[in-house]
Amino acid sequence: MEEELKCPVCGSLFTDPIILPCSHNVCAGCARSIAVQTPDGETPPHAAATHGRLAASAGAPDYDYLDVDKMSTHSETDSGYGSYTPCAKSPNGVRVFPPPVLLAARHCSVTCPLCHRSVSLDERGLRAFPRNRLLEAVVARHRQGRARAVKCQLCDRNPPDATVTCEQCDVSYCNACQQRCHPARGPLAKHRLVPPAALAQQQQPAASSAGAANCTVNVAVATTARVPSTCVEHEAENYSAYCASCRTPVCYVCVEDGKHGKHDVKPLAVMWKQHKCQLSQALNGVSDKAKDAKEFLVQLKNLLQQIQENGVEFEACLVAQCDALIEALTRQKAKLLTKVTKEKESKLKTVRDQITHCTMKLRQTTGMMEYCLEVIKENDPSGFLLISDALIKRVQASQDQWVKGALEPKVCPEFALSINTDPLMQSILQLDFTQGKDGQKPALMKQMHAGVQTEMESTGDTPAVPPAPLLQLEKCCMRNNSATLAWRITAVQALPVEGYILELDDGNGGQYREVYVGKETVCTVDGLHFNSSYNARVKAYNSIGVGAYSKTVVLKTSDVAWFTFDPTSAHRDIVLSNENQTVSCNSYDDRVVLGTAAFSKGVHYWELSVDRYDNHPDPAFGVARINTMKDMMLGKDDKAWAMYVDNNRSWFMHNNSHTNRAEGGITKGSTVGVLLDLTKHTLTFFINKEQHGPVAFENLEGVFMPAVSLNRNVQVTLITGLEVPKNIK
Repeated sequence: MEEELKCPVCGSLFTDPIILPCSHNVCAGCARSIAVQTPDGETPPHAAATHGRLAASAGAPDYDYLDVDKMSTHSETDSGYGSYTPCAKSPNGVRVFPPPVLLAARHCSVTCPLCHRSVSLDERGLRAFPRNRLLEAVVARHRQGRARAVKCQLCDRNPPDATVTCEQCDVSYCNACQQRCHPARGPLAKHRLVPPAALAQQQQPAASSAGAANCTVNVAVATTARVPSTCVEHEAENYSAYCASCRTPVCYVCVEDGKHGKHDVKPLAVMWKQHKCQLSQALNGVSDKAKDAKEFLVQLKNLLQQIQENGVEFEACLVAQCDALIEALTRQKAKLLTKVTKEKESKLKTVRDQITHCTMKLRQTTGMMEYCLEVIKENDPSGFLLISDALIKRVQASQDQWVKGALEPKVCPEFALSINTDPLMQSILQLDFTQGKDGQKPALMKQMHAGVQTEMESTGDTPAVPPAPLLQLEKCCMRNNSATLAWRITAVQALPVEGYILELDDGNGGQYREVYVGKETVCTVDGLHFNSSYNARVKAYNSIGVGAYSKTVVLKTSDVAWFTFDPTSAHRDIVLSNENQTVSCNSYDDRVVLGTAAFSKGVHYWELSVDRYDNHPDPAFGVARINTMKDMMLGKDDKAWAMYVDNNRSWFMHNNSHTNRAEGGITKGSTVGVLLDLTKHTLTFFINKEQHGPVAFENLEGVFMPAVSLNRNVQVTLITGLEVPKNIK
């Protein structure tokens, strides 16, 4: 309460307070110190007259207004309020005008230090402002209460000053005794603790009356005799009535002869009791709000502690989960390193064996060559002819041992192992907290959810899982072996949808699997099987749980594959044209380009038309994995299966192994067909619509992409969407 009893100018307890027209109070001496000339006096506010602040004595019945009280103004601010901005701060932190330096005899005004509203003084000066005798009495009692400190009633020896007094128990406590004997919990939580000085004064109940019969707050009155207040307009008369129109006390002269003659005037005592009752009722409401605020503060403090505890728990849980991920990654790294070591040892063993074998053969061939050279040097014809036939056969047989491919390494320096960490890295970067199941929610999450649920129940909204989404068939479409689906939620929910889960079966009516989880309502699924029917469904989820599935939609992929060459995976020397249907090369070395389709099921056939060919290079046609080598002939590594052909003959090649030489080649205008039958797991080739050689490869498993390798002397065009040939041997 003490803050209410301090002057906003000097920051001390009020001394002779007066009431400004804006209802704020200032000391009489402070009012003189902030009085300044108005603009009509042609003196700026910062250069107003000097007037030291004179503190009036507490017991003086009248004010000592000096000459400033006689000043008056008759400017356009006669309405009573101006807009002069203060430029300094009082000790209480409120901006006010600086003490005046020179004060003229006229055009003087006072600006309220709280609301900054200015009022012009008339010929009476500061005497026009009524004296706040009630505030004086309250300040006097407060000073007396502070002088008589209340001691703690529970301490035995040298009791300290009490800090609180319980209104219900009528006992004063120090801080230690209050915490020990009167804690704010249980039944004692409803007791009201007030400063001890509030109950140290003698109080008497307010007189009962008709207007105050319903009042629930007892108003303390001073035991000293009340001094009647005199009228501001008629200083010889006491206040005897209340003008309801002007909301101010008046005397009988004001009513009979003054400006209040025609106003609504009521007895002073009746209005006094009525306003006391209204103020008491308003205080009851404020008291209830203050009690609620105190309980709310206790709730916030408890919440602060819970957040601290749950934060530590969350941090520990997060550290444990991340450590588990790191440990699992470490174990998996060790396994992968073991596989790399095995692959390395296998390649090293193969190369060492090939070195040993090649060294032995080279030694034998060198020895035979040296021996033959020595035999040729001999001049005995008959002796030479006796062994020449055998030597010739040996030399020819040795020559046949060094056929094409014999002097090529059996393994490539690149490792067949490959690993794609991009999805895992993306998952790690997207790692975030998600809403767990209700039985697994931490305590804080349960409390937050309970708070949301309570709020929704109070507003009539019951939280629930999202409804089944509606698949928008007009926006769903199929292209080749890709499916695009779109959906939406049909009703607005109390809780927002956090994401969707799209599921597809395996194309044979098998189990469903998740193909998309996220917030988008449109999704495209690539890499489906051709000539297959898939069932698709979608469901939504929020913080409560997962909703029901939508209706199932059937997706039918194309019967045959339509595709082009893929510029993103092709070697940099490859040149594509004709909307990526025609391919050529800038290099004399063989370079590989793949198709945009990937096959793992069904029967597929496509052709390549030879647009340019000079009878010398060996273009290769076939299938490959997506990670096959792009800077060598197709089939050189173990990730490609191909047929390379010139103008006279052809070979099948896989992992640098040449098999099934067949007569017949290609010329400009020829077509090479590739038949991939993943039902029988075979690969067959055709030249000019006729099967070329036997079935080239069998036992093919996995995902394959159309592939071609060629150099700058060849150009071919891809032809897709063809029916499977019937003349298969």
